[in-house]
Amino acid sequence: MQSGKAAAQKDGPVEASDVFGHPRGLMFIAFTEAWERFSFYGMQALLMLYLTGYLLKPGIVETVHGFPVLQQGLEAIFGELSLQAAASQIFGIYVGLIYLAPLVGGYLGDNLLGRRRAVLIGAFAMAAGHFLMAFESAFLMAIALLIIGSGLLKGNLAAQVGALYDTSDRRRDGAYTVYVTAINVGAFIAPLVCGTLGEFYGWHYGFGAAGVGMLVSIVIYLAGTRHLPKEVPISKSKRLPLSSSDFSKVLALSFLVAVTALFWTVQTQVWNVYPLWLRDDVDRSVWAGAAVPVTWFQSLDAFAVLALAPLTIYLWRRQTTRGTEPSDLSKIALGGAFFAIACIALALGQLASATEKVNIVWPVLFHFILGAGYLYFAPVTLSVISRSAPPSTNSMMVGAYYLGIFGGGAFSGWVARFYEPLQPTAFWLLHAGIAASGALIIVASRKWLAAILSQSAANGHPAA
Repeated sequence: MQSGKAAAQKDGPVEASDVFGHPRGLMFIAFTEAWERFSFYGMQALLMLYLTGYLLKPGIVETVHGFPVLQQGLEAIFGELSLQAAASQIFGIYVGLIYLAPLVGGYLGDNLLGRRRAVLIGAFAMAAGHFLMAFESAFLMAIALLIIGSGLLKGNLAAQVGALYDTSDRRRDGAYTVYVTAINVGAFIAPLVCGTLGEFYGWHYGFGAAGVGMLVSIVIYLAGTRHLPKEVPISKSKRLPLSSSDFSKVLALSFLVAVTALFWTVQTQVWNVYPLWLRDDVDRSVWAGAAVPVTWFQSLDAFAVLALAPLTIYLWRRQTTRGTEPSDLSKIALGGAFFAIACIALALGQLASATEKVNIVWPVLFHFILGAGYLYFAPVTLSVISRSAPPSTNSMMVGAYYLGIFGGGAFSGWVARFYEPLQPTAFWLLHAGIAASGALIIVASRKWLAAILSQSAANGHPAA
């Protein structure tokens, strides 16, 4: 393992590793991401409940500028939609575009704006979008700003994590685990704050709190500027054409991202139909008749990842010393298998409840199994892409990682229309099959992927 100074890339900071064995810039990036995710997941926790319980109801939806055009477009494609199906479709499109935009944002960061400027422009756009959510009439404009802002911020911020390390530095997986853990810190806190404010005091208080979180994110990023990776001159990026080997890597990574969309279909359903299932089918009573708020289960989803992350890292370290640590692709496949098992747990809970509401133990179990799957596939996939993507397209390819979430989000919105006709048991078993198929595809294509990515992994974690 190289020292922090030797390990830094040409576009990385020249400073020693001085915070838990990592460059100080990682901490500023991680805390920036934590507060950005606080704002994002604050919105996520409330959006489906807001749409089905308030915004799309007669007397309110008519005040939303541009909504008739959106409704006509949706019904032209999907036919007549119930209130739940319309809300799920809108949510799916929103989440899909949120994660499609980083591909464009990454390209702009690589070739026009620079990563730092792209992050800041995106952050201010997201803050404006959150505050505009206070006005029903501006809902679609607020959504548009959130999509644009996320596109500029996500890929360019995540790419700066990889730029702190040389491609052969084995700390890179750990760095992305720290980064993903920061995401889940924000995701854990957000529903407790924004969700509680929105559910009990008013939707706009929750959305306003999300906007405040975005402002905190901007302050942290600006405070850590001198510790961030140095910008790669844009002119250099333009003079680096893709070789045939680079093109093969881009193709292989694109295939990997496409497969992860099957896993993200399950994860994004946690933000889409799942809150409605919790609201209507789960006995959330815990003591003296008090019920756990629906939005708090979003916090539980993040808490499970936070609780399991240290155990997962410890397990991988022990396996490394014994020579038994799974390869990156094997970890990703295992993550998909965990997702399938988690969905089977929901179906079993529904079956066990018979005519009664589902015991709260089942969704709790679901979140912990899902958390294990998330740790095995999300940070590892991000690390593989950051390590293997050609330098001239690194930010764009890190942005392409979010195409998997785009595909999963859009697909989950379409699949959500079958929730009412299928009923919960069959619906969750369908999602178990979707996740399991992704795991099987990774296993079947592992040799091909490893052969292409092996040069990038030669001095780091093996791809196969």
